[in-house]
Amino acid sequence: MNDFGRYGVWVSRRLWPEDANLIASAAQELEGLGFGSVWIGGSPPDDLHLVESILAATSHLVVGTSIVDIWRSRGEVLAASQHRLDRHYAGRFALGVGSGHAPTAESLGQAYVKPLTKLRDFLTDKLRSVPVEERMIAALGPKALETARELTAGALPYLTPPAHTADARRILGPDRLLIPEQKVFLGTDPAQARTVARRITTSYLALPNYTTMLRNYGFTDDDLAGEGSDHFVDTAVVWGDEAAVRKGVDAHLEAGADHVAIQVLSADAGEHLPLEEWRQMASIFLGHD
Repeated sequence: MNDFGRYGVWVSRRLWPEDANLIASAAQELEGLGFGSVWIGGSPPDDLHLVESILAATSHLVVGTSIVDIWRSRGEVLAASQHRLDRHYAGRFALGVGSGHAPTAESLGQAYVKPLTKLRDFLTDKLRSVPVEERMIAALGPKALETARELTAGALPYLTPPAHTADARRILGPDRLLIPEQKVFLGTDPAQARTVARRITTSYLALPNYTTMLRNYGFTDDDLAGEGSDHFVDTAVVWGDEAAVRKGVDAHLEAGADHVAIQVLSADAGEHLPLEEWRQMASIFLGHD
């Protein structure tokens, strides 16, 4: 992959418009602002058409999936899509996959049993033709991080504190990519910031993959109950003035991350790309006025 610097953005596929011209315009603005990457969350379909539209509209922006859920994906289609993108946009696409969560698997009539084994099998069978250096995985626990080190170019942790980043770097070693996601909100009013944060974070507290990891980093059952304590929310979402937001994101880099995928939250609860917020982040992290 190309050198994509220290900062990228993470955004759910659900926020991208359907109109190809609007997709291209947003992608070009991201690239023009100076972000090195954009990571598409929410399990984008395995045809990777959204990824291709973003790549086609830009010249050097790296696009990654963070992640494609293996329970939803047809491995042969995903591998073929990766090969197509590699032919046309060599070095600019990172295929991130992950074992998802029990509710997704169960909604598809599958038993969520031995998810890490299923992920390893997916990598070594369905994605065996995808070069190791062009694939990454969602990884929270030590065994998943060891799998990232063994079978991929690196790890894409989500909802993790900087202390997890430090542990992940030790497990991955120095030669694997480590790209954590970090949610941010630019605003100094605690009530507003936590209201915005809880719109995003609350649903994750029903998923044992995340709560098990978070308990390993000092969060109690009370922190993780209901909508989550202020302590949890203030860690999951870095909020405050420009200096506070910068400090919170850079804590991951100081802990050993290669790059941080910044998920920018908007005070507007509607489903839309946070274009204005991206511009604000570019001012903070990339020196644009």
